[in-house]
Amino acid sequence: MAPVTSLSDSVNQRLASALSAALPEAGSADPLLRRSDRADFQANGILALAKKAKANPRVLATEVVARIESGEVIKDIEVSGPGFLNITISDKAIIENLAARYADAARLGVPVAEHPGTTVIDYAQPNVAKEMHVGHLRSAVIGDSVVQLLEFTGETVVRRHHIGDWGTQFGMLIQYLDEHPHELDHKAAADLQASGEEAMSNLDRLYKAARKLFDADEEFKTRARRRVVDLQAGDPHTLATWQKFVDESKLYFFSVFEKLDMEIRDEDIVGESGYNDMLAETCRLLEESGVAVRSEGALCVFFDDIKGPEGNPVPLIVQKSDGGYGYAATDLSAIRDRVFNLKANSLIYVVDARQSLHFKMVFETARRAGWLNEDVKAYQLAFGTVLGKDGKPFKTREGETVRLVDLLDEAVERASAVVRDKAQDLSEEEIAERGAQVGIGAVKYADLSTSAIRDYKFDLDQMVSLNGDTSVYLQYAYARIQSILRKAGEVRPSAHPELELAEAERALGLHVDAFGETVADAATEYAPHKLAAYLYQLASLYTSFYDKCPVLKAETPDQVENRLFLCDVTARTLHQGMALLGIRTPERL
Repeated sequence: MAPVTSLSDSVNQRLASALSAALPEAGSADPLLRRSDRADFQANGILALAKKAKANPRVLATEVVARIESGEVIKDIEVSGPGFLNITISDKAIIENLAARYADAARLGVPVAEHPGTTVIDYAQPNVAKEMHVGHLRSAVIGDSVVQLLEFTGETVVRRHHIGDWGTQFGMLIQYLDEHPHELDHKAAADLQASGEEAMSNLDRLYKAARKLFDADEEFKTRARRRVVDLQAGDPHTLATWQKFVDESKLYFFSVFEKLDMEIRDEDIVGESGYNDMLAETCRLLEESGVAVRSEGALCVFFDDIKGPEGNPVPLIVQKSDGGYGYAATDLSAIRDRVFNLKANSLIYVVDARQSLHFKMVFETARRAGWLNEDVKAYQLAFGTVLGKDGKPFKTREGETVRLVDLLDEAVERASAVVRDKAQDLSEEEIAERGAQVGIGAVKYADLSTSAIRDYKFDLDQMVSLNGDTSVYLQYAYARIQSILRKAGEVRPSAHPELELAEAERALGLHVDAFGETVADAATEYAPHKLAAYLYQLASLYTSFYDKCPVLKAETPDQVENRLFLCDVTARTLHQGMALLGIRTPERL
């Protein structure tokens, strides 16, 4: 179906045309239209235009109003104050626009971008042989929502999970395992053949033991580094052990992402090792072009504006003096692959804000090399830290980073208790299913309703509350609508544009109509929190409508149908919006 022009776009077009006619020298001026508590919309752009043209703003506003015909869309328009325009939309236009959206069940009238491109998004980057912790949550949740938003607006999205699967730690781990094979013998079956959380718990324990020995024993450190050389050279035994670590870790990753209700595909996992064959050429290209230079044996890129505490330049080290490659070489090779092989127009990196300097240097190096330019851009979608209730980084009582699976399990447990408390006719199996949907939704929403760059406090009690800005509040609004639609029986939702709307109906209808604009803004700005804020307001406006406007006991049959229609179009919008955040909307709660 064709996309639906929103009421604000429709009004904006009429105002822009009237402005151009009243003040031709202004060209295609922006009326600066926004929602208002004084009318449905207010346009503020005339003040700045009048000032620029040295005209009286109120006189100009009056001329603009004279050129706009009231009727199908605009019911009333008046000049206010020094030259603001207060605009009221007709009830008929509100319901007709919503009916057009309702008819488009798949997209609710949301347009596809006119010129979509290809975006590679780098998110959810756990490390092989290490358990995922709360710090991995944000990259996964934010990245997945941005993927949903971009794909819904028509962008071709290539997902990349840049897992940590290479480097010194693997020489250390493999060497330790070779020297301490009994570490795996304390169970009946070799733990490397186990699956999911159990295998990873054992690998994580091995990693910590290997790290402790590596830091304390210089001779072991030397042997571990020799093993890294064996790994890089493709020694069969070393490579086979490494591959076991990677395979077992992937099983674990899949189990955690399944708990998070996220799709992670094996073909999208391209770790650090995936770029090994490109590293030497990346260095050669940078050195030959003069972008990178040798400094004390290392291949470095220098920047005028990046200096250390004593004023000395801080370089990006692409290749170490011993010939080893750093993270920069891998990241720059990944950029080359994504730009030239995957043909990306945009590269998004959902990475902790603490890595901002590294990515600033990497992106600038790629620009100097000509791999990034006006047509191909890279952007770090930086995110803040997950904090505990005390406002400090989230840790266990022992001071260790919280395991992600423990946190998710507790969220599901808390949510299941809330569902059980409210459940009237749900079986234990249904309570468990709803508990998972509510608990995981609560964790995701708490993250996504905060601007990515900000830190946020992880408070499970608040997250699973039915009150306030929580996913449970939104899920409950959706479930309440489904209950009303079931109780309606044979009476079906139907739009009646001829009816006069109550104030709560108008407010709800105008907000539903803004869904497409909100999705477009959230996708363009990689800002899921804007969609989350819209959905919370939608649920709040629905609650107000529900309190003030009887649905099944409305005054006339037509009004019952129209209010059922408002309920259903709200539910569909909540369902689609929540899906774009990666959150389920249960039919019953």
